Amino acid sequence: MARIKNNIILHGASGHIGKQVVIKQYAYGKVLSKFPDMSNIKPSKKQEEKRNKFSDAVAYAKGILKNEQLKNAYRQKLKGKQTVYHFALQQYLLSQ
Repeated sequence: MARIKNNIILHGASGHIGKQVVIKQYAYGKVLSKFPDMSNIKPSKKQEEKRNKFSDAVAYAKGILKNEQLKNAYRQKLKGKQTVYHFALQQYLLSQ
């Protein structure tokens, strides 16, 4: 694992490069590591439930964005720099 500080090439970079290398940002600097192989990982029943709940929340939020009346109603409830999408996600997850 390589730690990187003040590198002009990777400044502001994060994510993965070609599913070979992952660039992670931590308080002490950036870290380059191998792309994780998650093919043998089996999620637990609770993880599956949470993932399904979150995918339902995403579908709900996208539905709000497609309906202008609902979108405007949600827009009036926003606080600070929230987006309608994230507020709808939050409301769905809190109601479940």
